[in-house]
Amino acid sequence: MNALQEISNMMNEREKKAFIQHLSKKNKRKDVGNIELFNSLKTDDIKLKKSDIKNQKSSDAYHALRKRLYDNMVEFMATRSFENDTSEENTILRLIVVSRLFFEHKLEKTAFKCLAKAENIATNIEHFRLLNEIYLMQIQFAHFNLSQPIEKVIQKFKANKKQLEYEEQLNLGYAVLRRELAAIYHEGRIVDFQAVIKNTIETHGISLKQGLTFKSLYQILFIANEYASINNNYLPIQPFVMTSYKFISKKADLTNKHLYYHIYILYFIANFHFRNGQFSESLNYLNSMFTELQKQSGKYYHRFCLRYFLLLAFNENYLGNWQKAIEIAEKALTLNKKTDPNDSNDVRLMLIVFHIQQNAGRSAVKEMAKLSHTDSWYEKKMGMDWTIKKCLMEIMLHTQQENTELAISRIKSFKRRYKKYLLTVNEERVVQYLSLIEQYVMKPEIIKNEKFQTTIENFIIKSQNGPKDIFIMSFLAWLLAKVRQKPIYETTLNLLESYFKGFMFYENHLINF
Repeated sequence: MNALQEISNMMNEREKKAFIQHLSKKNKRKDVGNIELFNSLKTDDIKLKKSDIKNQKSSDAYHALRKRLYDNMVEFMATRSFENDTSEENTILRLIVVSRLFFEHKLEKTAFKCLAKAENIATNIEHFRLLNEIYLMQIQFAHFNLSQPIEKVIQKFKANKKQLEYEEQLNLGYAVLRRELAAIYHEGRIVDFQAVIKNTIETHGISLKQGLTFKSLYQILFIANEYASINNNYLPIQPFVMTSYKFISKKADLTNKHLYYHIYILYFIANFHFRNGQFSESLNYLNSMFTELQKQSGKYYHRFCLRYFLLLAFNENYLGNWQKAIEIAEKALTLNKKTDPNDSNDVRLMLIVFHIQQNAGRSAVKEMAKLSHTDSWYEKKMGMDWTIKKCLMEIMLHTQQENTELAISRIKSFKRRYKKYLLTVNEERVVQYLSLIEQYVMKPEIIKNEKFQTTIENFIIKSQNGPKDIFIMSFLAWLLAKVRQKPIYETTLNLLESYFKGFMFYENHLINF
């Protein structure tokens, strides 16, 4: 898909009609061809031939037409976004622009009133960059307002400057860590991420002792959550979750002004509780998250809804309500087809887990068939960890369906592609887990062998002493169910109940950011 098509897909029907009107007003000749080219995008006819455009004489002219249309589309969308943006940030920008205009026309009193209004809004939403612009302008034109002590404005400017500098340092650190995470997930880069975090924090002078904002807390929680995901251990991020509790309780009156970050923070906290087996606590935060998703006319609903349904279904499933969990997942995929494809893949993979746990092989195979891209494609789009889990589930599914040849084939390709990587990142237990499945696939009767059963039991006990993660236990439960010849779902719930029983935190296990 090219850039013209991508921008066109962003437009709704009203915007497309407005854009055509915009082109009609700009066109000085009737043979320009830009409207015809734009209309061709609606039918995905992006390979429009030269002969289809009136008076088209050369390939160069066609590409020049495409370039002009692209420029017009960008200009239109930029203007349209600014006109339709009713956010407080945009309101502040408008007030700053009009204040400068008033100063130029000697309307100083009106200009200062606009700046005061802009300052009030920017202070409420903790927008330090725009506050910096406001204070600079107030200082620049202070000679027009002798009743206001300039020292007071300078003091506010300096205090805000410190906040802005900290925010900028945090933004730099956040960007560095996001880039490192992208390399880990999508390129399989092998690094000591905890050391990277520590080095980044020291380099950029990041400290939780500084005043937190919704944005900075979101950034910190994002990195903490990703760290926990990489290590399959959510215990170390407890300090950040506790900080979140305190922060939200103190800033409850500002949550509507920071709705995007507030929703994300609630999602992170809900995920933290879920991954530690605290399902009721997770559902409480999901309820709060859903309430926030309805605000501002559902502005962020489609951005976050599949993540919400993902956690909701997971919690219900591990609370014993598997029918409700499957219903939530299926409905989420049916009603939200225009959301982020990555979120859809997450929900679909979860649905496959539910079907495998219920021994519903046909349903699981049907959903797995919809994940039709190559492993390489999923590594780039979804990350190494996600792709490895997807491959393991595919092997489990073939094993469960007694598709021996397919299971063996996938095991061999898995070992070729991921064994070296897994050993390098100290995930020997995944390799051991696959080896146990391979022995079972090659010789199903071995499952009744007492020695093999003991090997699996010991492997599970050893794995339970490792990082605390609900998904690891779900994989182990599938193997344990085979040994004990019990239903997978029942075995999973029993294993998790004993696993999380008496779960508690220890301060010496926590990371000190």
